[in-house]
Amino acid sequence: MQAFETLSGRAVPFGQANVDTDVIIPARFLKAVTRSGLGKGAFAALREDPDNLFDRPENAGAPILIAGDNFGCGSSREHAPWALADLGFRVVIAPSFADIFSGNAFKNGMLLVKLSQQAVDRLMAVADEGQPVTVDLENQVVTTPFQDRFPFDIDPFRKHCLLNGLDEIGLTTAMDADIARHERRIAADRPWIAGAAVAA
Repeated sequence: MQAFETLSGRAVPFGQANVDTDVIIPARFLKAVTRSGLGKGAFAALREDPDNLFDRPENAGAPILIAGDNFGCGSSREHAPWALADLGFRVVIAPSFADIFSGNAFKNGMLLVKLSQQAVDRLMAVADEGQPVTVDLENQVVTTPFQDRFPFDIDPFRKHCLLNGLDEIGLTTAMDADIARHERRIAADRPWIAGAAVAA
């Protein structure tokens, strides 16, 4: 998983509330066997409008999405953060997020920033002007070129994992030495268990 420290760039001023995972990635796109290419189906219904936000040239490659309240509600499909990531987003800023979506996004290295509606409205205005938004995870603050400064909270464990690029596999492999010591101790103290494991 790619480590996250500070990101500065274009933000897409979406702002819509109660966007569910079927809006983020409709079910008809879930037949793919890899994550690659899911961005083509992201926000498919909205992108049928030729003037949609996501396909405007100025928003190409934007790494930040500014959304509305209760973003990611609906079904638990992990394809939602996969599709957002494939579209290029590394950060979503909103007043609130659905719990399951929040967990799925974190496990896939995406930073979700919860800010007040007033702060989100201000960032929407900044993004509308084409100005960049900066998200500093280490210092837990979102800033703009206009001296706006919006602190945000994040679970310390999630912050540690994102800063160090640690997904669940990375967390496990980081404990390789401890796991090896434990296995050696078990082999010495309970050889019958170690033998059964080898036999299996």
